[in-house]
Amino acid sequence: MTNPLKNLGLKFFALVIASVIWFFVSAPRREKIVERIVTASISVVGLPPRLVITTDIPGSVSVRVRGRISELKALVSQNLEASVDLSSIQAGEVELTLRAHSINVPEEIEVMSIVPNKIRFKIEPIRQRAVDIRPLLVGNPPAGYLIGQPTAEPARALVPGPPSQALKLTEVTTERIIMTGRTATFVQNVAVVSDSPLVRVLTPVMTQVTVPVLAEVGPSPPAETTDTTDTTERKPE
Repeated sequence: MTNPLKNLGLKFFALVIASVIWFFVSAPRREKIVERIVTASISVVGLPPRLVITTDIPGSVSVRVRGRISELKALVSQNLEASVDLSSIQAGEVELTLRAHSINVPEEIEVMSIVPNKIRFKIEPIRQRAVDIRPLLVGNPPAGYLIGQPTAEPARALVPGPPSQALKLTEVTTERIIMTGRTATFVQNVAVVSDSPLVRVLTPVMTQVTVPVLAEVGPSPPAETTDTTDTTERKPE
């Protein structure tokens, strides 16, 4: 005959185990729901290579999120991004609205608002033009030497960029060429660079610069002068 007290003990033990398991499983659901403001950096993706953004866009946005305390604490350590897809964009003035699905938060967290939720910027097509290459000379040779007219080969560069920047560009320069201590003509291969962040040098990447350094011609000697001083001895009157 089965001992009923023994079965009662087993049932009680099973009830305790079930209660403990329920307590830990249901703990997240019993957490307090709160809201918090976090920062998400703006990530621009899909911009066609023939286009370029020519005005500033915000680096980040403020996002109000809602979720359990433990989930929001874990969110702080993540790199949040607001993704902006420009794969189907056209050139011109652009205004985009940021939606909740643009923020890469876990499914358990709800995005309540985004500030600012609209970003405005300008997109221009890339154009190419040829400009002169100017050797950039820095410093001076020692006393007694002069710098002649430097030349570059190739002498012109092809630069792609937005019309608002590329059309204003009249020249690009080389990297610095140090003239300190130079006493003779020399040839140096240097990189070609652009000062505009939106205009890069397509070709050539390098150019060969010839810099004449000449000995300075000294001043002509002074012309001989005739001494007109009257040295005739006067006779005493």
